[in-house]
Amino acid sequence: MIEITQHPLTGKKGLVLGIANEHSIAYGCAQAFRALGAELAITYLNEKSKPYVEPLAKELDASLFLPCDVREDGQMESVFEEIEKTWGKLDFALHSIAYAPKEDLHGRVVDCSRDGFALAMDVSCHSFIRMTKLAEPLMTGGGALFTMSYYGAEKVVEHYNIMGPVKSALEAVVRYTAVELGPKGIRVHAISPGPVKTRAASGIDHFDVLMEKAAAEAPTRELVSIEDVGLATAFLATDYAKLVTGETVYVDGGYHIVA
Repeated sequence: MIEITQHPLTGKKGLVLGIANEHSIAYGCAQAFRALGAELAITYLNEKSKPYVEPLAKELDASLFLPCDVREDGQMESVFEEIEKTWGKLDFALHSIAYAPKEDLHGRVVDCSRDGFALAMDVSCHSFIRMTKLAEPLMTGGGALFTMSYYGAEKVVEHYNIMGPVKSALEAVVRYTAVELGPKGIRVHAISPGPVKTRAASGIDHFDVLMEKAAAEAPTRELVSIEDVGLATAFLATDYAKLVTGETVYVDGGYHIVA
């Protein structure tokens, strides 16, 4: 018999990486995780970003609030050490981090520098692999891992440039890790939202054009919000989705089926 609970993440512990401010997709996800009953650990990038994230962490009643710059050796490891010390387990983790140097992001793929490509891959893709490796031993009862992608990983999206190949690699990592971790009950997903006006998205050249195109051509004729993305992601963290894994889950009003 199917049982439906009001707060299906009650008793679950989750980590959210990548909240920059109240407009962040990661914040929309954190709100949804919390609304469904989860207890959260929240990270912030550095001291400059801390004042923007700390009030949000307090609003979410975060049990842990920790610095995590994936470019700094040891910081992510320290986060997981604190999680193990405080909770002794982890049920889900969200990776919402991406970066490419502006000169490489705004230029052609063929003009991307070696250092720029390596940095974009390290921050946007390999840091997810690192997070997954650190989370695995804490997910003794299974769990769910999420990262954020975009339609430009699958099709060429004008002005998305080098982030297209980087996100494509990220989606491949999701599929491979889903197979590797599936026997342990750990599910892995890439969430692919439609264009959302976040601080990270503002670095993409002509991003407003992408938003206008999505709003005009998506079957639903509307843009998604961080809350829309959050609710879909939170559902995948529940046991209701325990046999769904390895997917790129589009939350884009259907835009990817017509673009």
